[in-house]
Amino acid sequence: MLSNELARLAGVTVRTLRHYHQVGVLPEPPRTSGGYRHYDVGHLVRLLRITRLTALGIPLSALPEVLDDAAAAEELLDELDRRAAADIERLAARRADIAALRRTGAPPDLPPELSAWRTDPAAGLPADMVRYEHEQLVLAGHLIGRGDPAVLAALLGEVDEEPAVSAALTARFYALDEDTPDDEVTALVGDLVTRLRTALARLAHLPPVDARAAGLLDELTERTLRPAQRDVLRRVQRRLALPGGE
Repeated sequence: MLSNELARLAGVTVRTLRHYHQVGVLPEPPRTSGGYRHYDVGHLVRLLRITRLTALGIPLSALPEVLDDAAAAEELLDELDRRAAADIERLAARRADIAALRRTGAPPDLPPELSAWRTDPAAGLPADMVRYEHEQLVLAGHLIGRGDPAVLAALLGEVDEEPAVSAALTARFYALDEDTPDDEVTALVGDLVTRLRTALARLAHLPPVDARAAGLLDELTERTLRPAQRDVLRRVQRRLALPGGE
């Protein structure tokens, strides 16, 4: 039989046949006087074995040994079974993530475990600030959570005993612009220092955030926040760095 007939019987393409010849898993047959490859039933049987083994996930590089050694095939099947089990676990975890995203309505670009700390777009805050918080979580999840999930969990997992107070501070901060009166800015700085000092005391046992991660988070802040907001953050940081936060 010719190449196209063999390929049709085995359910592969002629191009696949040629590739199998090139990598050495299917011996080339003799050619006819007209220069065509002429296959027999032995080639078909070997080709069917190859397609069956590759469907199980056996790589072409392992086929020459597996095709002619039952013991080698058994060992390889054990390895393929371990890989398949790992794939199933990974896919099950992915499905769980998808289910959590559907259940919570969280965006798919944010890990489900971080979605609890995102601001609801319907909360009435400015859209650019909601986006900023979202991008902060994406970045922190990758830069901090990947290296030390426990640190990120501790940083984000603090229970806010006064959520209404925090929400009010957040709204005041996000409303800052160049026209905000100086006395309001000063009062906000003081309130933020008081609030953050308590939170930082609870996190004092944690190792410092990696300098590169902190730098990139600061870069996101500089790129996103308004000048008045950045100025308030700098003033807060200076106050917190002083003894007693004063």
